[in-house]
Amino acid sequence: MIWQTTRFAIDLGRPRVMGIVNVTPDSFSDGGRDADAARAHCDTLVAQGADILDIGGESTRPGSPRPTPDEELARVLPVLRHAVTLGVPISVDTSQPKVIEAALALGVDIINDVRALRVPGAAERVAAHAGCGVCLMHMQGEPENMQLAPAYGDVVAEVAQFLAGCADGLRQRGVAASRIVLDPGYGFGKTVAHNLQLIRQQEALLPLGYPLLVGLSRKSTLGTVTGRPVGDRLIPSVAAALAAAERGAARGVALRTVGRLRRGWEWICRRCRSSTRPYGASCSRSLP
Repeated sequence: MIWQTTRFAIDLGRPRVMGIVNVTPDSFSDGGRDADAARAHCDTLVAQGADILDIGGESTRPGSPRPTPDEELARVLPVLRHAVTLGVPISVDTSQPKVIEAALALGVDIINDVRALRVPGAAERVAAHAGCGVCLMHMQGEPENMQLAPAYGDVVAEVAQFLAGCADGLRQRGVAASRIVLDPGYGFGKTVAHNLQLIRQQEALLPLGYPLLVGLSRKSTLGTVTGRPVGDRLIPSVAAALAAAERGAARGVALRTVGRLRRGWEWICRRCRSSTRPYGASCSRSLP
């Protein structure tokens, strides 16, 4: 299975690691609050073996205010200009049409949108591009209010229905299925119970026919389960990522720190060589 993006055809025959670089005022470990620190973090993640870099200028922590498009552009553009020279696929985490357009003009490969291109003008920008990849994520509500009272009848079924509808809408605009990846949106408008149910039943999303990207890094659910504060959730984050990939249900995992995945990823790759799960495939490259 190939994820078609602007400059790269990403082979998802083995799970891929997306390194997170947040250029936001509340960034605590994954890039810092300024462009110099974020550029340095990009270099570090690539050296650690990240397959993709994801750069974002909007904090989506619960309760976070939304920046203006110009504020977001001022944060991410200096980092994106550097990142596109590093030889790996570059994703921009944004919902803003103005940011999407500017990022694609720089040669960015993937639009990763927590709002699944529902902001007016966003889907049009992606559809007008010849080949960028896109990740559509589920979120109930907005970051300002998403954790106040999330409610579902059946969280897995409702997430699946939402993602299927978003993907279908993009296909109707002419975007090829090979460009689309889906994200169940762990921690975005979901209680701990909702997140755990999604993790247990994640493979139920595979019949939608698209690869899955999962982001569990340092999420509050891991803190609830382990009792660890946000700054001490690296090991649970890596364990959750490895479990998602080992079960065959995730083709990409998003992490703020990539280096600790090396040994675990090699083990996962060895197991994947004989995998018969959906989207399982041989894995021959070990991370450096």
